[in-house]
Amino acid sequence: MVFPAALQAALKEAVGKIEASQSISGGDISQAAKATLADGREVLIKWRFGKPAELFEVERRGLELLRSANALRIPQVYAHGQANGSQPGYIVMEWLGRGRSTNALAEQLGRGLAMMHRTTAEQYGLDHHNFIGANPQPNHQHDNWVTFFGEQRLGFQMELAAKNGYLPKRRATMLASLLSRLGDWLPPAPPASLLHGDLWGGNWLVTDSGEPALIDPAVYYGHREAEIAFTELFGGFSASFYAAYNQTWPLEPGYQERKELYNLYHLLNHLNLFGEGYGGSVDAILARFS
Repeated sequence: MVFPAALQAALKEAVGKIEASQSISGGDISQAAKATLADGREVLIKWRFGKPAELFEVERRGLELLRSANALRIPQVYAHGQANGSQPGYIVMEWLGRGRSTNALAEQLGRGLAMMHRTTAEQYGLDHHNFIGANPQPNHQHDNWVTFFGEQRLGFQMELAAKNGYLPKRRATMLASLLSRLGDWLPPAPPASLLHGDLWGGNWLVTDSGEPALIDPAVYYGHREAEIAFTELFGGFSASFYAAYNQTWPLEPGYQERKELYNLYHLLNHLNLFGEGYGGSVDAILARFS
């Protein structure tokens, strides 16, 4: 494939000559290609024109945080650049491949994720903001989990929904009521675990060497139940995965109720990204906790 001229120049300076490349799916917010460098390395290249300029910088930082936990395979980043005028933002990372999942690999993923969640911080949030899909994800740090989740997750999405026209009066009233009572259901001080932050079925894969790996993070430190809840929302994880996770670090009583609140964040985000098609799911959870 032929890269945009501005990207070609940046890539040549960053990683040298590209010997071969082919276009692949890059998701909702970027274009992507698999490429072979002059030194023989196979890499994934993603790029995007325009804002947010720092998109790939925060992806790099997120991937490096996950790599530092030494729990699961995370792609190494070789180069990245910010969008600037006609220059697209880009990121170059190792190509992991696309192997086939098995029960044994799902178990390995579950154990590895539980080990990753053992990496903790003193506060909830992160020292920088990032993105959840194309939407901003603020990470102002807090000592209290209920405050963090209420303000930085549900509250922010509520404000975004109001700006986007997805917050009719009844939904706004129910959401405001829920926020005022969030501490009735969520614990104030669970361990602040290192979270991938956007772990749906499309953000893990099996490498060519037969290892489970995580990609495309929206990293922060938070209650690990928020991560497990999202894996259940859209599927893509087997019973073997959950069994292995719980054998390594069992979930606490009450999770089945709390997971609905944690998934409300992602449903609100999808409402803001994709529209009112997610409104019914949002309203159903709000009604359940009203």
